[in-house]
Amino acid sequence: MSEAPVLDRIIKNVRVVRPHQDAIELLDLGIKDGKFTDIAPNISPDTAKEVFDGKNLLGFPGVVDAHMHVGIYQPLNQDAVTESKAAAMGGVTTSLNYIRTGQYYLNKGGSYKDFFPEVLALSAGNFFVDYSYHVAPIASQHIDEIPLLFEEYGVSSFKIFMFYGGYGLHGLSDQQNLFLMINKEERYDFAHFEFIMRGLTRLMKKHPEARDTISLSLHCEVAEILNAYTKIVENDSSLSGLHAYSAARPPHSEGLAICIASYLAHETNCVNINLLHLSSRKAMEAALTMQTAFPHINFRREVTAGHLLLDVDTPNGTWAKVNPPIRPRADVEYLWQAVLNHQVDWIVSDHACCSAEQKRSAKDPNNIWLAKSGFGGTEYLLSGVLSEGSKRGMSYNHMAKLLSWNPSRRFGLLEKGDIAIGYDADLVLVDPNETFVVRAIESESQQGYTPFEGIELTGRVKSTFLRGNLIYNNAEVLGSPTGIYLKRSNIVSG
Repeated sequence: MSEAPVLDRIIKNVRVVRPHQDAIELLDLGIKDGKFTDIAPNISPDTAKEVFDGKNLLGFPGVVDAHMHVGIYQPLNQDAVTESKAAAMGGVTTSLNYIRTGQYYLNKGGSYKDFFPEVLALSAGNFFVDYSYHVAPIASQHIDEIPLLFEEYGVSSFKIFMFYGGYGLHGLSDQQNLFLMINKEERYDFAHFEFIMRGLTRLMKKHPEARDTISLSLHCEVAEILNAYTKIVENDSSLSGLHAYSAARPPHSEGLAICIASYLAHETNCVNINLLHLSSRKAMEAALTMQTAFPHINFRREVTAGHLLLDVDTPNGTWAKVNPPIRPRADVEYLWQAVLNHQVDWIVSDHACCSAEQKRSAKDPNNIWLAKSGFGGTEYLLSGVLSEGSKRGMSYNHMAKLLSWNPSRRFGLLEKGDIAIGYDADLVLVDPNETFVVRAIESESQQGYTPFEGIELTGRVKSTFLRGNLIYNNAEVLGSPTGIYLKRSNIVSG
């Protein structure tokens, strides 16, 4: 009598890409209870309840998209469904989303004690991929709530939007307190940023076991520079579209903000700093200079797929408006060189689904100043990096490091990021030779357009597995949402 199968599933014939191995081996992957339990050539099919043929495709660890936004332009519970479907079709199995109080998102101020449980309730049962949240302390009371967010809800990563001090999400603003929904006497400024850092330093001291995974992320642009240059550029008729928007938010504003943030991190001994979506040569140079100036700060440098795939001459102008802006081609190539030099720690989508109706003005569709900021793109993250990275000689294991391993380590997702025994069986099968043209109509996102429209990419996602379950196959998202909230406080419960 034959023994009962011990594995839930075997995925056979996978060319396994691992972050720390150059060699790509043809292996079978045995999965039980959502984890990789057997990794070897020729695992007997009799040992599993179900067998899936990987057809000699490349198998990457599920992508950890460490910078996304859900619920910014449409209700969070709706956004979670459609945008996590888009993530699944792109091989993303973990979605880390930025959230804050104030206008957009839930359109509420107040305490995170009240706000965050509502975020979790709206998220539950709506994500097709696993998910977690980075939280921005907007009001001074939120700094006191940092321990609560960590200990109760497993939030270990926090954010500062440096330009919000005197600038809105889309342009000039003198009503920041209304936008951020904070009291008149409060200020969202450098002093507030300093106090957030001191709050995180206290949290690290209180929880030394989680010291490596408690971090602060910064959107680095200085409001005063943006305000001044926007006025100048709006009066300059020689510039339009993405050229104008890049000039209105110039790269030295990023560089200056990075220097200020880095010095404050040094002053407060806030040792884990993530410099988000570096868009320009000046930003990257400032980030590398600060690493040299403050070697005791564990900086991480992030770049987005948008800033690697698009430039100011992209034909889809207003669709590509984002903060910080899409830059000239010379900046794009400098960023790629930084990637190849191992000076970039992870690549993300900065996905923020903004529908066509909201994105640009119906009366004046080419007016960059009237367009909303942000766009989706999580579904093209892996293919974009694979396509453009391969042209430039980037190795597959380097891609796996930047798309899975590095963000999973930084953000305390210790069961994600590799194809290894004991890890969550998150896997994406990719045909590295299949070429396709990006078409918004084929995306699961509700956005309805994409600034990547018409771009030809080589490297197509064929199947995505979340904790061993097939959630995307044959160009179709399968089943119902099974993504779970990932609590990231590494505290041993008694």
